[in-house]
Amino acid sequence: MPEAHANPISAVTRHCAVFGHPIKHSASPAMQNAGIAELGLDWRYLACEVRPEELRVAIAGAKAMRFLGLNLTVPHKLLAVEMMDVLDTSAQQWGAVNTVCFEAKDAHGQWRPLAEIAAEIPGEIRTHGFNTDADAITRSLREDLHVEPRGARVLLLGAGGAGRTAALKLASDGAQELFLVNRTASKAEEVAVEIRQRFPTVKVTVGYPASVVDLILNATSLGLKSGDGSPLDERQFALSKAGGVYDMIYRPAETPLLKAAKAAGCRTANGLGMLLYQGAKALEIWSGRSAPLDAMRRALEMNVYG
Repeated sequence: MPEAHANPISAVTRHCAVFGHPIKHSASPAMQNAGIAELGLDWRYLACEVRPEELRVAIAGAKAMRFLGLNLTVPHKLLAVEMMDVLDTSAQQWGAVNTVCFEAKDAHGQWRPLAEIAAEIPGEIRTHGFNTDADAITRSLREDLHVEPRGARVLLLGAGGAGRTAALKLASDGAQELFLVNRTASKAEEVAVEIRQRFPTVKVTVGYPASVVDLILNATSLGLKSGDGSPLDERQFALSKAGGVYDMIYRPAETPLLKAAKAAGCRTANGLGMLLYQGAKALEIWSGRSAPLDAMRRALEMNVYG
């Protein structure tokens, strides 16, 4: 693996970034910069603290500075949908944007990623929104937890941007039954209504199940901060009733939920795999090249596990 950032930053170095609030925990810069270095690109990937009310102007600023692309994390994925000039079918299908590609027209008048335009970038640039989370979720579930979504009974904690995407993707992949739990029950009900309309063969319930499930999936931010408790109310559902527990949080590597799940005998996995696969796809969208998964995975594991 080449040394990360062997070449110094210069006036022609290009930039990408992740926007989030909070953002200090993010391992995306370590992963993406390793991938960028492996591809030999004169790029740098940054992490920027952006509050929700500042998201629109932050995207406009990145566009004005000719950034190549952005990743968006909590709490921006739903907000960004209406801020894009155009939405990829993935963003339309899942109703959330976690990857932005800045594009301009080439010599033939076709919209292309800025990274693919060799000439001076013209004034007209558009934002193209993608969702790389959905496929990353189910790929990580299969590879890291050995859970096949088709036919599964899943308890999903959280109905925000990540939770909604996960619920819709699991339904699309043929989950047998989904149980949606959210701090604000009305938000979970909105997701349930959408699933019933789009995937009528999938049974969906708002609230905890009465019997065993194949998977508990945490899509909330509880566990991210020191002192956070578990997002699961074990008075209503015991961990011993779950075959596996997946927490989208990857830092800390073992959240209170995963620690309790392991003690209860469940198979467990954190969100490192999901982060890897969504980030790799984003890099491919920006660069037009295959992402170096091994280098990106090594950088992630070093950053998160030490």
